[in-house]
Amino acid sequence: MKRIGFLGPLGTVSHESALFFCHGEDLEFVPYKLVADIFAALAQGELELGVIPIENTIEGSVRLHVDALVQDDSLPIQAEWTYPSVQNLVGHAVELQASDGSGPDFSKVTKIVSFEVAVAQCRRFLDEHLPGVELENVNSTALGVKYVQEHPGQGLVAVGTKLAASMYGLDLLAENITDHYNNYTRFVLVGRESIPLKPSKDWKTTLLVTLPEDFPGALHQVLSAFAWRRINLTKIESRPTKLKLGSYYFYIDIEGSLESVLLPAAMAEIEALGCQVRILGSYPSYPFEANNMEVQS
Repeated sequence: MKRIGFLGPLGTVSHESALFFCHGEDLEFVPYKLVADIFAALAQGELELGVIPIENTIEGSVRLHVDALVQDDSLPIQAEWTYPSVQNLVGHAVELQASDGSGPDFSKVTKIVSFEVAVAQCRRFLDEHLPGVELENVNSTALGVKYVQEHPGQGLVAVGTKLAASMYGLDLLAENITDHYNNYTRFVLVGRESIPLKPSKDWKTTLLVTLPEDFPGALHQVLSAFAWRRINLTKIESRPTKLKLGSYYFYIDIEGSLESVLLPAAMAEIEALGCQVRILGSYPSYPFEANNMEVQS
């Protein structure tokens, strides 16, 4: 049975996303506290694959995770997919029931227990329906849901996923309360092994390019190698090499696979300039399809 690590604990968006994309009878999902722990487990052979959140619509690149991905050159990217970061108001419906039976009475809520980032993403709903309610921060949305489940009768609610609510036997008091309906996270599947994937017409290749020192205009020439071949770059980001001050590499996502004619030629041209080019992966890309949103549990 192949083991897939994800950013835990159970019931997080990463867990929900992993179950949505990687489902099968021969897979075991293992939660980890930190993404660095996932990479360590992969390096030690405790995992075959890892699920890494790498970019968010609202927050942009998760730089710590990008750096961790770059540091280990033996774990290629196997696939990428996007998944919505949908948060819900979760709690005990019975204890918050309105006297007329119409639904939850939010005036009975005494405290919101959740991860501060998730609370910030739901500020509009919370300000309208739960103004002035005390907030208690915990390390993840799933921990908040678990805390509410363990402390009934106190008027507590949490902000969390449908998966967490189902796992801990709580009710959805209000669904999809996030401020931005286009709040998506891009995940990558990394590891030395692979799992069967459905066909995709979309492919990406991720390169790490380090420019030669004392070469004026080197970045312009690198970009020109892609531009005149009409190769589309979906992302380019500079990050420090951590070798010395002022030394950077460029993390580049490209539309297309290494099976094309143009991309290998562009890479050869870039290397001829004296650049170091490292392939982090050439892999299928899966955009989110709302009509297929059914988490496997």
